[in-house]
Amino acid sequence: MRRLGFYAALAILILWSIGPVYWALVTSVTPPNALVSDHLRLWPEQMTFEHYAKLFGATSTSQGNEVQSVWPQFSRAFFNSLLTAFAATVLTVLIAAFGAWAFVRLRFPGRDLIFVVIVGTLGVPAYTVMIPLYRIMISAGLVDTYTGVVLIYVSAFLPLALWLMRSVYQAMPLSLEEAAWLDGASKLYTLVRIVLPLAGPGLVATAILTFLSAWGQFMVPLVFSPTLDTKPLTVLIPEFVTRNYVDYGLMNAAGIVAIVPPVLLVIFLNRFLVQGLMAGASK
Repeated sequence: MRRLGFYAALAILILWSIGPVYWALVTSVTPPNALVSDHLRLWPEQMTFEHYAKLFGATSTSQGNEVQSVWPQFSRAFFNSLLTAFAATVLTVLIAAFGAWAFVRLRFPGRDLIFVVIVGTLGVPAYTVMIPLYRIMISAGLVDTYTGVVLIYVSAFLPLALWLMRSVYQAMPLSLEEAAWLDGASKLYTLVRIVLPLAGPGLVATAILTFLSAWGQFMVPLVFSPTLDTKPLTVLIPEFVTRNYVDYGLMNAAGIVAIVPPVLLVIFLNRFLVQGLMAGASK
């Protein structure tokens, strides 16, 4: 009975996690006329790639009218998502790698208090600072710019990154660094050449969490990216809903394409995460 309960709970968890993705995939290959059917089907009787074709450049016909492809808007938004998420990840990991080490190894007045205040900002709801932040961005001329969006992402994700990297550094023996210092190495050299390679798994985990958080952001780009110049996929896809028609197939096709980069990132870096853990243990 215990094993049966375990497998039942596991099946529910898998269904809860994979079910929405599967349903989006089914909807993305279902013909438009079958999307309004009152019969539940786990797989369409006739598959169609019309929604993907429209997404990637082909035109379609709806109610006798030619519908243009959304590829120009989708490709731009896809590039915007990649650029902002990648830039925010690089900056966040870089600052956290050096900043967390300073909070662990360096002695300066108010070190613990400053760290607690920074991490405490994780508990501040985003909407409470949205208006003053918008006024600051307007004054600085950073609204609808990559720089403004990336800076907001970094300020939002840096506290968690610092917390994670601080835990990584605290678990590392100080004797490794002291041995390097005795040999005449500077603190910066020790951090870059000895500490960071050993902290590789923590850096990878921080990068994955930061990229996924930036890729899935909606509220920040909705406010600070009003035009297609910087608008990401999370804001563009809901705009496929018009006043008189909801293109469910196109929205789900775009959603399936949008989840490919983060899925590939997790699968690809998971292998390096395991290798980094083994390398760190052997060293």
